[in-house]
Amino acid sequence: MFDDPNLVSSAGLVPVMALAERAGLAGLAEQHVRPGGRCGVNARMKVPGIVAGMAGGADSIDDLDVLRHGAMPEVFAGIRAPSTLGSFLRSFTWGNVMQLEKVSREFLAALAGLAPLLPGKDAVAFVDIGSARKRVYGHGKQGAGFGHAKVQGKSLLLRGLSVLAASVSTPAGAPVIAAARLRGGSAASARGAASFAAEAVRSARAAGCSGIVIVRADSAFYSAAFTRAVRRAGAFFSVTVVMNPHVQAAISTIPASAWIPVRYPRAVWDDQAGRWVSDAEIAEVPYTAFASKGNGQAITARLIVRRVRDLNPKAAEGQGELFTAWRYHAVFTDSPFILAQAETRHRGHAQCEQVFADLFDGPLAHLPSGHFAANAAWLTCAAISHNLLRAAGALASPALGKARGATLRRDLISLAARIARHGRGHITIHLPEGWHRQHDWLNLFAAACGPPPRTA
Repeated sequence: MFDDPNLVSSAGLVPVMALAERAGLAGLAEQHVRPGGRCGVNARMKVPGIVAGMAGGADSIDDLDVLRHGAMPEVFAGIRAPSTLGSFLRSFTWGNVMQLEKVSREFLAALAGLAPLLPGKDAVAFVDIGSARKRVYGHGKQGAGFGHAKVQGKSLLLRGLSVLAASVSTPAGAPVIAAARLRGGSAASARGAASFAAEAVRSARAAGCSGIVIVRADSAFYSAAFTRAVRRAGAFFSVTVVMNPHVQAAISTIPASAWIPVRYPRAVWDDQAGRWVSDAEIAEVPYTAFASKGNGQAITARLIVRRVRDLNPKAAEGQGELFTAWRYHAVFTDSPFILAQAETRHRGHAQCEQVFADLFDGPLAHLPSGHFAANAAWLTCAAISHNLLRAAGALASPALGKARGATLRRDLISLAARIARHGRGHITIHLPEGWHRQHDWLNLFAAACGPPPRTA
């Protein structure tokens, strides 16, 4: 029977939201977010409420009701109904979304000071920029349009909205979201990417990335505006290049003696050949890009090229090759790394795909409103929730610091508990005996709910 008022199903929200409070989420929302209308008030309570619901597994506005059951009102003050939170989101304008994005950036910087996010960030950090199409089906979705997306290796025209995101990671740390922005469904991948990249670099610097910062992106972002914006922001760029005649001419000047054979410890998937590749050759040549645009937009940097043997599919039938054929993959970069390191590091730019998979498997499973600005605010709240869970996992244990959001929700948050009240408002949380993540949960609780760390 559903008759016990002293139970909660998501006891892990106690230390997680205590961490959010310590990082100043409520204060930042109150300071920066000011939607108009009678439903746009009290952002101090409503923004953390939406983030808490997402951390608890909500992927739609109705699911935010997960906070209102059992003894949850005893543990958390100011819980709002889903209808109230939905009206709050619908009161947003695009300017209010920009205010919420500022909250997200400052909140990430605060979390980086409280949790061991991005280990090694004082040496090198990577900002990975990518776009993804979130399919929508309702006829009333503002901004929805048709755009190209690759599904299982095939380019399809899908109706949806475009999500532009930038993640920050280190070789030893899992990615956090530095910036996220919702765009119309027909928007090209590179639309607004130059200013977005500069914003992501500033966010990474604010989070403590004081060393080398390299911005990685695929060929959709190969443009003079993008690379110049990255340089002006004080970072290095590493962008995949489309094989055009100018690039092919530059590759043809590479002497045969300059190619260095490499063998990958982990095979690389080749889309063109449809197979895994372990052996390749790499080389580099100076290259001046965007010279035809004029107005001083030409940029001279390194063109790093990887070539793979194009195997003859009929070789097994006795038809040998007359000469060696190669497929080329080029990267335009001003990376300070040596050739082998620069080529290997660039292939890690698919890190942003892991972030998209994490979001689409969590709070971004839906874009729940018909209003474009409300969906954009929902995306920003999802980014805040992602970073909060990432910080909570890093405080719990090194293994959970790299875990997916679904794993963190299962092991740290979706934990049933019984509430016991004592004199003068004291509450004790009784958790199940023998929980497999007991030690990690207590680490998180001590870090988030214990005394604040001493400052030097």
